[in-house]
Amino acid sequence: MKSTDILVIGAGVNGLASALSLAQAGLSVRIIDSGAGGRESSWAGAGILSALPPWGYAPAVTDLIDYSLALWPAWLADVRQHSRVDPQFIQSGMLILDPADPAAARAWCAAHPDACAPVPAALAHHAATALWLPKVAQTRNPRLLAALQDRVIAAGIEVIIDNGLMDWQRDGPRVTGISTPNGPLSAHRFVVAAGAWSKNILGTLAAGLKVHPVLGQIALLASPPGTVPSIIFAGGHYLVPRQDGLVLVGSSLEDCGFNKRTTLAAKAEFIAFAQHLFPALRDAPCVHHWAGLRPGSPDNIPSIGRHPEIENLYVNAGHFRYGVTMAPAAADLLTDIVLNRSPKIDAAPYAWPAV
Repeated sequence: MKSTDILVIGAGVNGLASALSLAQAGLSVRIIDSGAGGRESSWAGAGILSALPPWGYAPAVTDLIDYSLALWPAWLADVRQHSRVDPQFIQSGMLILDPADPAAARAWCAAHPDACAPVPAALAHHAATALWLPKVAQTRNPRLLAALQDRVIAAGIEVIIDNGLMDWQRDGPRVTGISTPNGPLSAHRFVVAAGAWSKNILGTLAAGLKVHPVLGQIALLASPPGTVPSIIFAGGHYLVPRQDGLVLVGSSLEDCGFNKRTTLAAKAEFIAFAQHLFPALRDAPCVHHWAGLRPGSPDNIPSIGRHPEIENLYVNAGHFRYGVTMAPAAADLLTDIVLNRSPKIDAAPYAWPAV
């Protein structure tokens, strides 16, 4: 098989976004995934395009999110031009109830006056304890992935699914190829963007990379459209209303390795949370309950950059619960690093740590 400039390992949202950005920079790109592609954390998430909440994180997290949110409209418009799938990007706003750190919340709102507004009438019964962020948007993850897959194909990027990496082939300080169940693949550069599995895929090449799985469970309720008027975030849980009336309720944060099990206890907790905030949801059936593995990382800061010792190996992983939110900026930063361009954001906080 012909060698390419870049082989991206992982076909979730950050693998696809990375491949697209690199291809738009003029490189030939191929993507490989051990599964169907985009069926893990990217698919499982709620699609809230914001930190939860927007304060309380290290600047490296919020800076990358702010950078990415500025890129999102043009990035999504480009994706939409090449797909009939509507990702259902909606600026639905987010209501935050009872902030855990009211002083930090007030300071953030003071520093971001355009991001906060009085609570709307439809949510006025929460006004005494709530903050209203009208610009917070959401997208429907499976639909976004389908549209992004169409965009990648339109860019001429080959996507190889159901073909996992078995071993790395090296020649001194360079990777020359990978072996797979269906034969070897070679490239001039390699990018690992495999979410929670990135460290395992790298194996002995992981260096100091600290990416680990964090389980998140979500339930899906069916209700008439408009039952929940906006995203609601309270006490670590959220409600995310879709256009068709479906309401996502989540999520859990569980350290249990690569076990993607769901529990009746979590489901009951989510349903009780939803019904407490919106009694109309007491008649809403739970139509689905699933789990995904987020790529956790120290201080929730992703690793985006070159291997500390191997000159043609890169990573874009560890975005925790903000992989979809960060995707355009993370891909842009990775492309700048690969091409030795001056990054538009300080790359130092995201450097691949040495052992």
